[in-house]
Amino acid sequence: MKRTTYVVDTTKSLHALLRPLPLQGVQLRDTFWAPRIHTNAHVTLPSQYTHCEETERIANFRRAAGREEGEFVGLFFNDSDVYKWLEAVGSNDVISDSPALQIIARSVVADIVSAQRSDGYLNSYFSKARSDERWTNFDLHEMYCAGHLMQAAVAIYRGNGDRVALDAACGMADHIDATFGPVDQGKRPITDGHPEIELALVELYRATNNQRYLTLADFMVSVRGANQIRNKVFDYDYYQDHVPYRDLDVVIGHAVRMLYLAAGATDVWLETGDASLKRAIDAQWLNLTQKRMYVSGGIGSRWHGEAIGDDYELPNDTAYTETCAAIASVMWNWRLLQGTGEARYADLLEWTLYNAVMPGLSLSGSEYFYQNPLSNNGSHRRSAWFGCACCPPNVARLLAQLGSYVASVDNDTLWIHTYIQGSIDTRGSGLDAAVQVTTDYPWDGRIRVSVTRGGQWGLKLRVPSWASGATVLINGERRAAQPDSYVTIRRAWQIGDEVVLDLPMNPRLMSAHPAVQNNAGRVAVARGPILYCVEQADHEQPVASLHIDARTKWQVVDGPSALGHHKALHASGTTVATPEGALYAPWRRDAGSPVTLTLIPYHLWANREAGAMNVWITVENQ
Repeated sequence: MKRTTYVVDTTKSLHALLRPLPLQGVQLRDTFWAPRIHTNAHVTLPSQYTHCEETERIANFRRAAGREEGEFVGLFFNDSDVYKWLEAVGSNDVISDSPALQIIARSVVADIVSAQRSDGYLNSYFSKARSDERWTNFDLHEMYCAGHLMQAAVAIYRGNGDRVALDAACGMADHIDATFGPVDQGKRPITDGHPEIELALVELYRATNNQRYLTLADFMVSVRGANQIRNKVFDYDYYQDHVPYRDLDVVIGHAVRMLYLAAGATDVWLETGDASLKRAIDAQWLNLTQKRMYVSGGIGSRWHGEAIGDDYELPNDTAYTETCAAIASVMWNWRLLQGTGEARYADLLEWTLYNAVMPGLSLSGSEYFYQNPLSNNGSHRRSAWFGCACCPPNVARLLAQLGSYVASVDNDTLWIHTYIQGSIDTRGSGLDAAVQVTTDYPWDGRIRVSVTRGGQWGLKLRVPSWASGATVLINGERRAAQPDSYVTIRRAWQIGDEVVLDLPMNPRLMSAHPAVQNNAGRVAVARGPILYCVEQADHEQPVASLHIDARTKWQVVDGPSALGHHKALHASGTTVATPEGALYAPWRRDAGSPVTLTLIPYHLWANREAGAMNVWITVENQ
């Protein structure tokens, strides 16, 4: 039986302004996301299961249970990949009819729970000869894996009511709660080197109403800063363990760990209202968005340690920008949006989805980027799987849960955060409203919202920060709409009433802060919520030689058919080269030859033949 299914359930969170809609409440029927969600169900998830079996990730559970001969195979945190895949299937089950996946998932759950120990402990790496090594090295991701187990179990339980995985997750949570906590309770005051359990425990609390899980999540956030977690390569700040979390005013260290921690701390704030947490979270978000984030929304400038760099340390060709870090940013911004209703969080969430998450998945749905550089010579290509395969199932679960990020409600208002053609029905959320959204967003800026169930309620439509000159038409009456805010319409709606939001989609040039020295004299190009790039497949000249004219008259055209439905841009510019390819030559103002540049959406690069790519393009006629 399908039930009301939330991904992040703030329906009872006292300090959240907004409540989510269940996955069942949003039906997507557009040309951008709906095909990708279909591919996720029919290509991505089945192929990921095959990879998990072929790489023995699932067999590890059977071996830990003594049901199969052999030793553990792979990385010590391989359990987490299986859990993320299960969470994706649990959410996909709600929105897609995939009976074969459901059967497989039940079998995988049975393999997992068979490996659980009598004290609740569950981790296939620490079995057999390693069973005495449990909780001896806090950089071996035991709580991280446990957190992903909890999230998978909650997704399955909310989707169909099956408690098998949920009971196992609660058993592991109870084991951790009995082992870790304040010293005066006879427990160990330490947490995991890889955050994840914090947000998972809060969601487990929301699903079970067991207050101990929320208390434990708060402890896991609060215990950081005791200088307990480090190794021979990385110091305490890499693990966000160098200062108490409430004193941490920058994003630092391993990018995914930092943003999972911030998301978990935000969950704790949504439940407790702890103002000191919110002050730290706000400072971290400002540091990220003003000094340590790529123009794509990607996060993590260092390959060494998958880490966030210093202020303005944002190299393009060596950008790490892990797909998982982008997904963590989406998760964090969603929680901040639910807490505050501030448009800036929805703005970054949407931008990150299109430009930092989606490059990580091929159009085929079967190949992935782990890193997402903003410049490349053509050598960086997607892979079918990785030894460290955290990103593929992370993308899969986000796609399965995408509908939950579209809209929210408060007591009397429907908030639409991002625009995807389809239907939104708030029934069961405490608000009785329904609308149909018609649009070709993100390629077209006209969004038509038609009322399909009337009544007295409010409607809030987000106006993105880039949409200067936006207007809204309400049953024939037009008015201006302020960027980076929500336009509010409150009335007694009749079926057939219509609101049309028009967002100007003019291409725009973006410059970087002067301290980002590698982008001096260069611009990035965006149109609507989409970041663009130049790729070698569209040019006879080397992309490194291309200069864009700042005064160009843009042409918006249908892009190469091999990349599916999208809009490309044509711009005037020049191609510049030294005489006879010399390494150095005297500078000449008139060295360039006229050329037309073709720009494609950055998320579509590397889906054709290998070739160079640049997001930042040298600009002329500034």
